[in-house]
Amino acid sequence: MITERRRNTELGLVVLGATITAAIYTLASLGTTADLPGDIGPFLGVVLALLVGAHLATRRLAPAGDGVLLPLAGLLNGLGYVWIARLDENLAALQATWTAVGVIAFVATLVVVRRTRDLERYRYTFMLVGVGLLLMPLLPIVGKTVNGARIWVGVGPVSFQPGEFAKIILAIFFASYLVEKRELLGMAAKRFGPLTLPELRHFGPVLLAWAASLVVMTAQRDLGSSLLFFALFVVMLWVATERASYLVVSGVLFAAGAFAAWSVFSHVQNRISLWFDPWVDVSGQGFQVVQATFALAWGGVAGTGPGLGSPDRIPLAETDFIFAAIGEELGLLGAAAVLITYILMIGTGLRIALRAQVPFNKLLAAGLTAILGIQSFIIIGGVIRLVPLTGITLPFVSYGGSSLIANYVLLALLIRISDDNAGIETPGRPVSLSSDGGP
Repeated sequence: MITERRRNTELGLVVLGATITAAIYTLASLGTTADLPGDIGPFLGVVLALLVGAHLATRRLAPAGDGVLLPLAGLLNGLGYVWIARLDENLAALQATWTAVGVIAFVATLVVVRRTRDLERYRYTFMLVGVGLLLMPLLPIVGKTVNGARIWVGVGPVSFQPGEFAKIILAIFFASYLVEKRELLGMAAKRFGPLTLPELRHFGPVLLAWAASLVVMTAQRDLGSSLLFFALFVVMLWVATERASYLVVSGVLFAAGAFAAWSVFSHVQNRISLWFDPWVDVSGQGFQVVQATFALAWGGVAGTGPGLGSPDRIPLAETDFIFAAIGEELGLLGAAAVLITYILMIGTGLRIALRAQVPFNKLLAAGLTAILGIQSFIIIGGVIRLVPLTGITLPFVSYGGSSLIANYVLLALLIRISDDNAGIETPGRPVSLSSDGGP
């Protein structure tokens, strides 16, 4: 059977990914201490146990689901752990715990969400929860400011970033809302030069998303999340309506908002100045960017070798700049391999969206994939100075419990959608956003 072969292939890729992770972990230990790591056996066993556990859950709960996403995520997670262990053993222990919690969340999502279409009925509940999570860091007492950004919530000894979960919940709401309103949003009413635009009142959702992104940027001082949320909604709106006019109008709004923020807020001005020339404050705020640039340069084509670089010279390398740490020790080839892994994940997510015959599933898969793609682009682009640096995490690689758990939930939803696709696909049936969605 096709499903059986797919699951067996997934298992083989999981084992291969765990083996690669263990090999790099061994090389990193040899490069650092010139000794084989004493915990290599338990390390490989834990990695295999977690990934095989996730695989068995997928085999049981989503047997027809995609067989590529889990191994790719496991490989990225493993590589991230190796470099976090290089930088801080205490954080590595915490990351291992968060990985286990993430896998549990992955399994729990597959158990709870048996059909993604069922989520569509709770659109406004998801809206309220998503907006509440997004604004939660602004609350007094529980809201925390870390490294200049107010994106944390602390309740007793537990701290987390609610925005990591808000992006998934809001993607579900956006997908549900756009399925319901796609015909109105897609209607052409007025022509402005080469653009044919709907009635002005139909731009309300775009203006609302734009305003929300500005609140995140100004009140929480979080440029990355602001760009991510706005881009997520615009991409989903474009997929739902297939109208380029929304992209143009959204681009104008983004440019206006960015210029206004640069004109008014000093922290935005600092980010832009450091983007153009980090040497203007090389001993201060530009130090991190300059050290990351040096690290990538020292890595060259083949890298210094695992364990032979100096990633600890980069402040916060385990979160914001872990891509630079990997690039230093694995070089251009290793950094390109990481990029290819993300491209494969994004391509797989888009394939799932294209094959979906239920409009809600199609939009949700596109939105979840956009989250992965946009977030990866923003942080990697910031490290290599393609775009201004923002403080978001690299999915599955950077240290962070909130990010890791949220991304495993996202992964489970994509696999559930692919499993739903296999359950309703009919040979010769056209794939369209306007299909009735089956039974």
